[in-house]
Amino acid sequence: MIDGNESVFGRVREFVHRHFLWLLIVAYVLAALWPGPGESLRRLAVGSSDGGVAISLPMLLLAVLLFNAGIGANVSELAAVLRRPRALVVGVVANVLVPIGFLLILAVVLRSWPDPDEAQCLLVGLAVVAAMPVAGSSTAWAQNANGSAALSLGLVVLSTLLSPVTTPLTLAAVEPLTQGDYAVALGELGGGGTGTFLLACVVLPSLAGMACRCFGIDWINRIKPIIKFINSIVLLVLCYANASSVLPKIAAEPDWDFLALCLGAVVGLCLAAFATGWVLARLLRSSESQTRSLVFALGMNNNGTGIVLACSALAGLPGAVLPVLAYNLVQHLVAGGVNRRLGKGIEG
Repeated sequence: MIDGNESVFGRVREFVHRHFLWLLIVAYVLAALWPGPGESLRRLAVGSSDGGVAISLPMLLLAVLLFNAGIGANVSELAAVLRRPRALVVGVVANVLVPIGFLLILAVVLRSWPDPDEAQCLLVGLAVVAAMPVAGSSTAWAQNANGSAALSLGLVVLSTLLSPVTTPLTLAAVEPLTQGDYAVALGELGGGGTGTFLLACVVLPSLAGMACRCFGIDWINRIKPIIKFINSIVLLVLCYANASSVLPKIAAEPDWDFLALCLGAVVGLCLAAFATGWVLARLLRSSESQTRSLVFALGMNNNGTGIVLACSALAGLPGAVLPVLAYNLVQHLVAGGVNRRLGKGIEG
């Protein structure tokens, strides 16, 4: 009976890993056509919001991803990364500067766009993407592609630790490109407790996962397939829940010109970020595992947090939320393409 159960689980796990990209697309289609469960998931929280701290389900799922990444991080390898931090430092700096450079170029191109409001919405939305630290989900993609778990985790943790500084700086760098309500919105995004939120949902779970390695690594090696399966399911749930807040409105009243503009800009930013990771890895003569970690880390930003911030601070500018949501989808599709390009299935 146990062997039979394990066989069923193995087939399910293999199906999810092999068809993850299709399942991701299905998740977004469901979010557009059947958003109710996704909205309910987003409203689920632990704790009270009345004078207390409420931890939402997306926050918990993000913590699960980072906890799993911490379990998979080889502490000795992480120590080696810290002793030779060149790839780590270059990766974090590039994560900040490359999106800003892209937005500066995009702002010049958008001067000829006939609808200034659409151009401003796009710049504000992409500014939110650019201001986010490295995505926790990049650790799952890198781990599934046999990348360096230590470097992936280091990029997430360091970029998050620096986010109280880098996020306001990024938004301030883009703010002169905007005007009116859009500039005010970016100013509001630059404040608040974003840094504290990221530290609580990324750094602490990662450290907790690493602490579990003190109890030995044999049991960790045995459950690695389960960890990878959980990562895939968590990514699917996060994408569905986040998309359910915006996609139904877009599907009901599509603005095809703006959708095309948004998609083109988002794809351009995403491809530029992924390509930068590959180029930097070659310039640094990084190992194959570190190359894969740099590619996924630079190409993927913490858009789960970005969507939460956009839906609150940019509630009066719904068009600005669309680029944030679009990047959340595109980065996973590009990550899947890169994963296949590397000759690995999603299981790795």
